[in-house]
Amino acid sequence: MEFNVDVAVIGGGPAGLAAAISARENGAEKVLIIERDKKLGGILQQCIHNGFGLHYFGQELTGPEYASRFINQLSDKGVDVLLDTMVLSVNNEHVVGAVSAEHGLVNINAKSVVLAMGCRERTRGALNIAGSRPAGVYTAGCAQRLVNMEGYMPGSRVVILGSGDIGLIMARRMTWEGAKVEMVCELMPYSSGLNRNIVQCLEDNDIPLYFNTTVVKIHGKERVEGVTVASVDENRRPIKETERFVPCDTLLLSVGLIPENELTSAAGVTMDRVTSGAVVDNFRQTDVPGIFACGNVLHVHDLVDNVSEEAILAGKSAAEYALGKIENSDTVYNTIPGANVRYIVPQRIHPAEDGKMALYFRVGNAIKPAALSVMCSGEKIASRRKMVMTPGEMEKIEIDCAKIKGDITLIVEEVK
Repeated sequence: MEFNVDVAVIGGGPAGLAAAISARENGAEKVLIIERDKKLGGILQQCIHNGFGLHYFGQELTGPEYASRFINQLSDKGVDVLLDTMVLSVNNEHVVGAVSAEHGLVNINAKSVVLAMGCRERTRGALNIAGSRPAGVYTAGCAQRLVNMEGYMPGSRVVILGSGDIGLIMARRMTWEGAKVEMVCELMPYSSGLNRNIVQCLEDNDIPLYFNTTVVKIHGKERVEGVTVASVDENRRPIKETERFVPCDTLLLSVGLIPENELTSAAGVTMDRVTSGAVVDNFRQTDVPGIFACGNVLHVHDLVDNVSEEAILAGKSAAEYALGKIENSDTVYNTIPGANVRYIVPQRIHPAEDGKMALYFRVGNAIKPAALSVMCSGEKIASRRKMVMTPGEMEKIEIDCAKIKGDITLIVEEVK
């Protein structure tokens, strides 16, 4: 079966929903969302806690409530949806190959494509933790789905490795459901989650958080019986003398997210080794013309509100490309991570005469207090100070497009 569309959006999570609606609002006649699940909403389906929408809607919503705001707009905007459909390939001519439970093999001929596939969790296999393979080891997101959607408790005595946001939220959720969370261990000297989650999820529930600590061995054959934890040195190697046994029947892993970029790589898109996402310009267009990327498949976000903002830009750009309105200038400037900056999105900029442009970035280490400087051709074109910047929180700064005359460098320094 074949579909001919203006904009094909791969992924029906928060990024895909916002991109599709934006594309339709900006003139694309035929917009199609391809989603592999049986429902739209992506990860938001299982995020029943509140805290969503504070920036975008000015209200505190749960994940399903946030998703429903966008889902309800789809039929009004005339956006088509293919559910239970797995995308197998995307090529540089914007042909999307997929297999659908209802339609079988499907070819979708699009004028432009928006990649919004989200990310997956890093599993135990990537960590090389000693021990056998007993029941009771889960990623935090898997446990979240089991508890919130399926109604199953993974265990009653829990250790959590990693202080990512899902791990922090599941520490609270498991406690509220009657489990005993023994501890949260974090390899780094700082948390990889939002500070508000540390306060609301751990401190408010008296759950201990140990920095510079990791799990070195899992005990148990049929079921987890406990774990050995140890402090680590400055090279993040476990210190033998600090090892101690912690009894538990469940180990939850919250050790990072990996953007789902197999389709992106297969389409010939240049990838950023730091973000594990595509290299994009200020329109969120990759170096393959007509293919755009947004949301967690581009770089991992902390807040869904930022995902929606980025997706709206990508959807607008994809619609304008499909309508022949995007004319990229021959002049392209680069964004360069300077001192203490890990990455910047976008990585490339087509200069404009007016307006504002947002740069998203993360620092490499916790810095407090921190001063941010945006340098262009030896001139400071923007600056900001903040009490603390940590790798766990994505930062954003807006710059005046008229001031961009060359490559841009972001520098973060500790204020003394």
